[in-house]
Amino acid sequence: MQKKAVRIRIIGLVQGVGFRPFIHRLAERHGLNGYVVNLGGSEVEVHVEGPSSSINSFLNQLVLMKPPPSVIKKVEVTEVPPKDYPGFKILPSRKTLTERSAIPPDFGICEDCLREILDPRNRRYGYPWNSCAWCGPRFSMIYRVPYDRENTSMNQFPLCNECLSEYRDLGNERRYHAQGISCQVCGPKTYLLDNRGYPINTKDPIREAARLLDKGRILAIKGVGGYHIASLATDDAVVSRVRGIKQRPSQPLALMVRDCEKAEELVYLGDKDCTVLKSSQRPILLLEKRPDAPVSELVAPNMHWLGIMLPYTGLQVLLLRHVRDGFLIMTSGNKHGFPMCKDLGCVLDQVGGEIDYILEHNRVIVHRVDDSVVRWTRGHLLQLRRSRGYAPYWIEASVRIPEAIALGAELQTTGGISFDNKVILTQYIGDLDNPVQLNELHDELKWLVDQYKLKPEYLVLDKHPSYSNRRIAPYFIEEYGSEPVEVQHHCAHALSLIVDRGLDPLDNYPAVVVDGAGYGDDGAIWGGEALAVTGGECERISHIHYYPLPGGDAATKNPIRVLIGILQMEMNEDEVVETLSKLSKIPSIISEERARLIVQLSKHSPMTSSAGRLADALSALLGISYKRTYEGEPAITLESRLLAERVVPSRRLEIPVRKSMLDPYGSVMFVTESLVEGRMVEALRRAATVLYWIGYGLAKKALAVVRNDILFSGGAAVNEFIAMGVEDAAESYGVNVIYHKNIPPGDGGIAAGQLLFTRHLLN
Repeated sequence: MQKKAVRIRIIGLVQGVGFRPFIHRLAERHGLNGYVVNLGGSEVEVHVEGPSSSINSFLNQLVLMKPPPSVIKKVEVTEVPPKDYPGFKILPSRKTLTERSAIPPDFGICEDCLREILDPRNRRYGYPWNSCAWCGPRFSMIYRVPYDRENTSMNQFPLCNECLSEYRDLGNERRYHAQGISCQVCGPKTYLLDNRGYPINTKDPIREAARLLDKGRILAIKGVGGYHIASLATDDAVVSRVRGIKQRPSQPLALMVRDCEKAEELVYLGDKDCTVLKSSQRPILLLEKRPDAPVSELVAPNMHWLGIMLPYTGLQVLLLRHVRDGFLIMTSGNKHGFPMCKDLGCVLDQVGGEIDYILEHNRVIVHRVDDSVVRWTRGHLLQLRRSRGYAPYWIEASVRIPEAIALGAELQTTGGISFDNKVILTQYIGDLDNPVQLNELHDELKWLVDQYKLKPEYLVLDKHPSYSNRRIAPYFIEEYGSEPVEVQHHCAHALSLIVDRGLDPLDNYPAVVVDGAGYGDDGAIWGGEALAVTGGECERISHIHYYPLPGGDAATKNPIRVLIGILQMEMNEDEVVETLSKLSKIPSIISEERARLIVQLSKHSPMTSSAGRLADALSALLGISYKRTYEGEPAITLESRLLAERVVPSRRLEIPVRKSMLDPYGSVMFVTESLVEGRMVEALRRAATVLYWIGYGLAKKALAVVRNDILFSGGAAVNEFIAMGVEDAAESYGVNVIYHKNIPPGDGGIAAGQLLFTRHLLN
């Protein structure tokens, strides 16, 4: 029988997912000789030789039987001369780059590893860092590609004899040649420390940590991508202490729950919800809170949602099995305004004097990776924060994009790089007003550029002249010779959705982009936009009519300022004060003198078309939120209140327009009429109707110019009522609404749109 040989290059998520061991077993099963090797672009190369029928069967099963976490994007097969290899081997990784492939994200613990740590007969019983070829940390512990143990922070943990035997055992499907494996003998060690960093003498640090948590103590717990602050979620005094440590007076705190059965005691949970929670990404999922949930009201004040996640490490599994409630607050371990800590020194410096104990391990965290956050909007699963479990896996555009770096936005920032048709976003970096986050954005972008061996042609920035990320632009320009390019904020939002869904950027699309703020081409602050998008360029069709932001940024933190700015569009000082005096709590929140000052300030303030700020004003008007202590708080609490009370907007009542644009003053007065007459239920319905008509009105304007499926993006594109309006407008034109899927619609995804813009420069 004539021997045949082929060289196969496999591109996708194929390093760090047990792919080489799988190939070795598959080749042995088919009686083929050759090799498999990791290459320097995170791709895998295979050489097999043997009978043609065996090779054909091998190629077929390569795709059908691949390891669970792997993703194959492309398989290149080239016939080559046989080399008479004696058997099949996994060769040492090479730094050669033939075609770039994906760097693996972190994976939650798999069911097999979970069973092992809960089985008293298994040698890994109770081992908190159990992992295999299919699960465990990847990105958070990788120094460089290719993904081999010596290139990760597992390099300080040599395999013991038993683990080495598993590593060399071809028949061990989950541990043969698996780079991150370990056990009690050879793996990372877990310690309990006091709040000064001194060891606590205990035989079982995790069980002792659970006992301390049950007593109301607060712990910092080192995880995969950083530290959490953990505590009871049922004790008001304990939760209040956590809020003091975090300096977060009202932002919701995430809960880690033992399993879906326990989660059902806290939130309404459907099958699709549990599927999301149990996925390898293990995100925080926002779900409707049960009225009788045994959770302190301080966990998520003024919210009808709770943020729920399941354990994604063995340590968390064991801890949640020992605590009495079966759930804990598990929020990022840092003070407000700082990134999540990833080493003990940071914990001791930031919160050491305020927490009680630290549950520590000795594996280095290379990349800080926050928990990802997702929610449902109109049946679509949307990402609010894209980080652990998702980053830095790439998104594929439908066209080639130049090699470029994008610096993203100012808040909730991620940066990104591009090459071929790939866009890779960094993990969530956060708000850039802290130099630590700015440095991290630089370091993570440089790491990605270096690992993928790029020569970035462009450096893309938002048009806002005061964004902090402009301070790091000169470093990239000097190091790589990249040409700086500016992209308008809302155009980048729309383009990010084109990347996200693999759409043709040369097609024509109507778009609705709604958010809090973005620097407009005319120097105003945009945020409620109807656009026409084609070929990487955006034309502004319409927008919410401009209204003032008294004091600029100060108004974003004080929604009453926005409300006054809108009222004075048609009222004099006396009329504004008189109107405010009729609104429940507002007279006790702001003095008449202060209100008059804001009216005068409004006449010399920046103008905005922001949907987010209009929602803020409605929130203050209704007495729901008078202060923003976290990003989007007034608008978020408004939506939550409307959803909690099952408010349905009126599709028949039309909101007043001004110069054919939605009128902020008319919208506010539309709600005020009901309030001053004491009809709160009607006022809430009217507020929901305003939100609905933001989406409906903008979508109608865009669709009147471009009749195609409509793009829906921006930070407020997760709002249920705005989305409802966009959907109804699309239905009236017989088209569909295109939602985000793999990229956040907010500023955490804007870098993807910035990168796609460089495609336009090629033309």
